[in-house]
Amino acid sequence: MASPHETVHWPTEIRYKSAEKALEVDFDDGECYHLPVEFLRVESPSAEVMGHGEGKTIVPGRRAVGIMEVEPVGNYAVKIRFDDLHDTGIYSWTYLRYLGEGQKEIWADYLRALEEKGLSREP
Repeated sequence: MASPHETVHWPTEIRYKSAEKALEVDFDDGECYHLPVEFLRVESPSAEVMGHGEGKTIVPGRRAVGIMEVEPVGNYAVKIRFDDLHDTGIYSWTYLRYLGEGQKEIWADYLRALEEKGLSREP
């Protein structure tokens, strides 16, 4: 089994679809993931969202968020600059693949957490 920190599949193309507010990521094994911007923002790998070791922070009110820039970080990741000015998350190829593969379950968990806390996706 590969290390969770080792890139097994490499992206061959990353496209920002501004009209759809989604990032599409194609991988070298033929998999393609359509990742909504809101999903990417609320699942940011930043310390701000991941909770500085105190548990994950639920980020509400990001339904309308967009992307201002997608910037390469070496040959292993991209940094996404969102139009709410969040830009501290580094999205490794492994993390983007994880989000793509688990999108349905991760999104359901997020929606459940919003409901439990009485929060909304609306800005």
